[in-house]
Amino acid sequence: MALLTSRFADGLAVGSDLVAAAESAVGQALAGLSGPADLVCFFICGDDPEEVARAGQRAMALAPDAHTLGCSATGVIGDARGVELSPAVSAWAATLDGARITPFALETLRAEDRFVVVGLPEREPDDRVAILLADPYSFPADAFVERSADVLGELPLIGGLANGLGGRGSVRLFADGEVYPTGAVGMLLSGSISVSTLVSQGCRPIGPNMIVTRAEDNLLLELAGQPALARLEDIVSDLEEEERELVASGLQIGLAMNEYAERHERGDFLIRGVLGIDPEREAVAIGDVVDIGRTVRFQVRDAEAADEDLYELLEAHREEFGQVDGALLFSCTGRGSDMFGTADHDAVALRDTLGPISVAGFFTAGEVGPVGGQNHVHGFSASILVFSAHGSSTP
Repeated sequence: MALLTSRFADGLAVGSDLVAAAESAVGQALAGLSGPADLVCFFICGDDPEEVARAGQRAMALAPDAHTLGCSATGVIGDARGVELSPAVSAWAATLDGARITPFALETLRAEDRFVVVGLPEREPDDRVAILLADPYSFPADAFVERSADVLGELPLIGGLANGLGGRGSVRLFADGEVYPTGAVGMLLSGSISVSTLVSQGCRPIGPNMIVTRAEDNLLLELAGQPALARLEDIVSDLEEEERELVASGLQIGLAMNEYAERHERGDFLIRGVLGIDPEREAVAIGDVVDIGRTVRFQVRDAEAADEDLYELLEAHREEFGQVDGALLFSCTGRGSDMFGTADHDAVALRDTLGPISVAGFFTAGEVGPVGGQNHVHGFSASILVFSAHGSSTP
């Protein structure tokens, strides 16, 4: 059932007939608006990629005068609910008076010994944010997002990596009437529009802050002058049994975003996974390349930390910006029922803190969003694009 609102509305339909589900979800969202839609986003979970494509085409046809953006997914979010691994369509519609919306489709071309991403629109001074949906199997999302400042400057990117129930080859992307089986698509939002981006990484620090004193590629060799593996073993040995289990289930490491901060606590780090250890070199392998002199701190991720982090982030946003009208939510597949015991957690958190706003999105294979003023691809996170009634646009 769509949430009635003057500027934003969402819809959700569950059922094996994806075309009918698309008609229902988009219909709910459009009916909830008091004016014409300028932007319609939709997300489709289904077994057959071709049926997903047909459902996406139907969704776009229902809003011929609006810009449309969508993708396939392994789960969708709408009507304050999450639906995982079952055929369903969620939709979100917005009336964005005063905004300029520019669609784009990105592809990767080989140029001599490197790859080049083409298709980005020209930047304008009043650009506010870009929504990005990408196929992780064909598009170099990590490299593109990490280097986006080279071509986009400080423009925030928000969105997620699409997927399909069939994995590689089952992804479908949609933008303004077109279906794309590879690459990336998005919308650039500009002009008189108040938007902000939030990224909840949901980790809890363990052990002390440490300076990287020796490293090689993505291997941490020394932390604070000692072998990295020995430092990690010391930290784990001091933990309670419950936290040791969290370490065993998925250890993370935080890279300090501001080396000049007096303290580095939760939220001050860019979270990256710990990939493994090298006992012979007493090294720890992580999912990034870290310079010598960088401050790092090991982290664990659990439902309690993720819940607390998201609620604190949303409540701080409400205090700063006041009334919120709508939001798009890009939540990691690992944050659904596997972490919280329910697929609804993140969507409910937005309603609990920001009010009965219209929210839709999908469960991603990676979340895109800015942390510390720089765009990154995250894991186990929730990236949120919030549309506020008043206030200036901020990354």
